[in-house]
Amino acid sequence: MVNALMPWGNGWLLPLGPLREPLSALLLANIVIIHHADLISEQKLYNIQSTIREMKDPLPVFFTRMAPCYFATVEEIDTRIPLTAAQGKIFLCVFAIGSPDGFVNCIEKLGALYVDRIDFSDHHMIQAKDVNWIKDISNQLWNKHRVKPVIVVTEKDNDRDQESLRGLHPFDVFILCSRLEFLLRKGHSEVDFKKLVEQLLEMKTKKLSDSFYAGG
Repeated sequence: MVNALMPWGNGWLLPLGPLREPLSALLLANIVIIHHADLISEQKLYNIQSTIREMKDPLPVFFTRMAPCYFATVEEIDTRIPLTAAQGKIFLCVFAIGSPDGFVNCIEKLGALYVDRIDFSDHHMIQAKDVNWIKDISNQLWNKHRVKPVIVVTEKDNDRDQESLRGLHPFDVFILCSRLEFLLRKGHSEVDFKKLVEQLLEMKTKKLSDSFYAGG
């Protein structure tokens, strides 16, 4: 999977850069998924595909995005608040994820009046001092805009820090619930992706089976 917002990072692997594998790993791939494909221009998408083709051609390429579904709240996780609730609100995005720009972009597109953000490092666990800092920023936004802000987090951040997030009273804490969605581009769809994966698994299974009986 390639993050369209930062496809090759600074060229370095973790911890010096954002890459989990070197670009040469494309040589071992059977499928490439370009994620957040809806958040970049056609030219940038073309450039990413050109780099992929330079490494390995042909290689099936699929395109995905994170499709927002609804909001839940930290206090009532089963509550489903429609996305239209974002319109006209002041949001403070709080997250500790590797690629937060897509999340912020999504909140902005939902019609928020103003969006601010607090970026923690990936996998950061929210501490008591962080809770105080988030409250301070929220109060500053409240005083500036005369509208009580809503704190919004990802599902991943809520799973990791639910108890800490509950300590942000009196501010509401929304969770943006999303799902992975395949984009129909160049005749490649989710159905095509599943068929291709099934074919690859069948080929792998047959290869292992043949190897087993040949060895026996």
